Formats: sequence, structure tokens, C-alpha cells
Amino acid sequence: MIPAMNATALNYKSLPVSQRLQLVEEIWDSIADEAPEEVGLSAAQVDEVNRRAKEHLADPESAVPWAEVRRQLFGAS
Repeated sequence: MIPAMNATALNYKSLPVSQRLQLVEEIWDSIADEAPEEVGLSAAQVDEVNRRAKEHLADPESAVPWAEVRRQLFGAS
């Protein structure tokens, strides 16, 4: 069992959001560097990526441009 971290020792909540995001990115990068097998895709995820790629290659016209996706999600152009 992993010992609980003392959140107050780091006091991350006092950091601005931009710095917390940077901290998360640095932690993620360090994990990916040290144990890439821990952050890789599962077999099911690889199968799904391959299925979607094959589906796209079979019908490229079915793709939705990013600008349209963004507009639908955020109401922006």
C-alpha cells in the first residue's frame, strides 16, 4: 500500500491554475519517461484506434473538420 501524501506539504492549491497545470504536465512527463509501459494504451484501446483508422480510410468524407467540432463544442469559429 502506498502511504498517503500530505497535500498540505506541497500546498498545490495555493498555486495559480497555470502553475498547477505545469506541475501536472511535469509529473506526467516524469512518469512517461520512467515507466512508459504504465501510460501506454491497453490492447482494447489499440484495437479501437485501429478500428477507427480503418473506418476513416474506408470513408474519409465522414470526417468532421476541427473547426466544425470546435464550433459545436464551444460555439466558436
